[in-house]
Amino acid sequence: MQLQSKFPDMKTTIFSQISALSNEYDAVNLGQGFPSFSPDSYLLDRLAHYTNEGFNQYAPMAGMPRLLESISQLHSNLYGQSISPQNEITITSGATEALFCAISTVVNAGDEVILFDPSYDSYAPNIELNGGVAIRINLNDDFSFDFEKIKDAINSKTKAIILNSPHNPSGKCLTKDELDEFWNLINEKNIYVISDEVYQHIIFDGKKHLSPFNDERFRDRTFAISSFGKTFHVTGWKIGYCVASEELTREFRKIHQYITFSTLGSAQLALSDMLNIKSNAVTGLPDFYQLKREYFKNELKKTKFKVLPCEGSFFQLVDYSELSEKDDMAFCISLIKEYKLAAIPLSSFYQKPPKTKVIRFCFAKDNNTLSSAFNHMV
Repeated sequence: MQLQSKFPDMKTTIFSQISALSNEYDAVNLGQGFPSFSPDSYLLDRLAHYTNEGFNQYAPMAGMPRLLESISQLHSNLYGQSISPQNEITITSGATEALFCAISTVVNAGDEVILFDPSYDSYAPNIELNGGVAIRINLNDDFSFDFEKIKDAINSKTKAIILNSPHNPSGKCLTKDELDEFWNLINEKNIYVISDEVYQHIIFDGKKHLSPFNDERFRDRTFAISSFGKTFHVTGWKIGYCVASEELTREFRKIHQYITFSTLGSAQLALSDMLNIKSNAVTGLPDFYQLKREYFKNELKKTKFKVLPCEGSFFQLVDYSELSEKDDMAFCISLIKEYKLAAIPLSSFYQKPPKTKVIRFCFAKDNNTLSSAFNHMV
């Protein structure tokens, strides 16, 4: 027997490759996007409490009611919008599961989904697994949208558009003018929006998060996807959620119940307590990460790296063209082997990468790690 691969050309993700090489050469890993510091001790204490209290069996499929209520209240506090905890929120095993379920909900064989490169690496495989076709459009050099290209790409097969704000890897945030442009393109068409908002609470310089779901024009056609892992520094817990209209949520849950069914209940209750008792952990997140961004940026300015703008997320892009003629993958490998410092090549986020010399660092690290990284900077 010979298995026919669904992804014959698929390789190990760039994040796994870089992390493995980083471990091999004992490098400071600023590549993979996870915090190196511990979450709030209160959150860990509540996890232990609920684990010891016996919340170790299946949680309700849609999520623990207390956490659903807490998310609904958070949403109201931040965005002034009422959402039903019972009918418009679903807890998932990470944002990646939520993305898969949202794509599966709307995409059928032959449907086209527009996404924008550089993009997170799970988007296109999820589309293809559902029989869809990923239509990849490169963002402009400053990571803005080319709306003429988007307009030309939209046709009768277009089923959805994937947005990501704050954007990984560039850190760029969606603007009101851009939302208006998207509305003009899709308002009379049967096109859904899948909005990846896992860094929604990490936005700098006083900017506010804009979500299509929070815009009444888009609400009935949008899946907004969030991550507690990014917000509370617990990426390994793999707990995210999807907010969508009642109709879309009903269909979303039909997929979710046969993927993971439910997510760790004790952690959900701990997160609910965190949202209710220590909500300043969410509202204080922009300042927390902006201090790290400023420290990281100021240290980078002492090197030959050119620092690119970062409006949100915990990633910093830099141009290394003054340092090397190598392509970005070769440069990242040499950075690990020669300087014990790991970064991610920007080209790995593209199907057809432009000719730029840009790499991505993650600054969601403790000060000792960041300080150690600068000892390796070229």
